[in-house]
Amino acid sequence: MYQDYKNIELVKPGGLELKDRLVGVQRVTKVTKGGRAFGFSAIVVVGDENGVVGQGLGKSKEVAEAISKAVEDAKKNLVRIPIKNETLPHEQKGKYGGARVFLKPASAGTGVIAGGAVRAVLEAVGVHNVLSKSQGSSNPHNVVKATFDALLKLRSPEMIARQRGISLDKVFNG
Repeated sequence: MYQDYKNIELVKPGGLELKDRLVGVQRVTKVTKGGRAFGFSAIVVVGDENGVVGQGLGKSKEVAEAISKAVEDAKKNLVRIPIKNETLPHEQKGKYGGARVFLKPASAGTGVIAGGAVRAVLEAVGVHNVLSKSQGSSNPHNVVKATFDALLKLRSPEMIARQRGISLDKVFNG
């Protein structure tokens, strides 16, 4: 799922205290010759509020079952996101389908300035001060994936120093 990203760290769910947040539940319809068959699709974000987050999709005939399937799927897709002083290391844009998300670090006390799906992801990660703007599609599936795209592109100063093979103070003073 995360093949396109170079610097991601996949995390195993064992030993983590994960909290799940329901982003959205949609009623979906399959039209058959015998009429309409209704089902539900749920998108869920799980995180430990300390830099580990995952998202999952579940589908079923019942809402509760769709949500539990989504939580199980989310636990299989956990990644570590670099967080610095309860905010992001730098600003970043993310894109998925028609959804575009812009994330910008904020000073202490700002809070999470984000709507719906973006807020759920950022709170699950453990970011407490951030500014965001969601543009284009408001489809929760695409907005969550666009937010993940932006978060997975983030790099900490330590990561940059390691990749360039230089010391940490050279990154800032270089």
